[in-house]
Amino acid sequence: MAALWSRRRDKQRTTDEVLIRSLFEEHGGALLAYARRLTNDHAAAEDVVQETLIRAWKNQEALLNGKGSVRGWLLTVARNIVTDRHRAKAARPIEVAESVSVTPVEKDHADGVVDSMLVMEALDRLSPDHRDVLNEIYFHGRSVAEAAESLGIPPGTVKSRSHYALKQLRDMYKDSPTATEFVALKEVVA
Repeated sequence: MAALWSRRRDKQRTTDEVLIRSLFEEHGGALLAYARRLTNDHAAAEDVVQETLIRAWKNQEALLNGKGSVRGWLLTVARNIVTDRHRAKAARPIEVAESVSVTPVEKDHADGVVDSMLVMEALDRLSPDHRDVLNEIYFHGRSVAEAAESLGIPPGTVKSRSHYALKQLRDMYKDSPTATEFVALKEVVA
């Protein structure tokens, strides 16, 4: 039974192939020329011819029923394909190619999110005194004197705590490839 089914499928495949080959040999040149005139693009015209032949393969009964011209049917299908593509393209917004000179409207912020999560994790590992000093200097943008006044400690203590806090951060993340900013942190200078 399987062998019989296989022979039928092979016979159908051969019949389909013969039909498409004969259609292409007889009408392919005219189809391509017509599609090229409609699209003004050789590659698009080839796509239209291919789609036309696929539709002919799917609708063999329309070609073999003896009503009307086969070439007329193929040209009508090609014109309909071009029309459908034009309408679909007109319904979508105009595509604009990206260029290096045009900056994106919004930059990707994924790296910033990861960096901020890394910073928050690192600050949680510090002692509260060290964390407070770094918070005043780096996040509030205060000078050593302003941070000392805000925290109620001497400026020398602010310098010392910031030094040891940054050293601890560098040590925590010196082997981590994602934490290059921590390794490059500079000491606060008064």
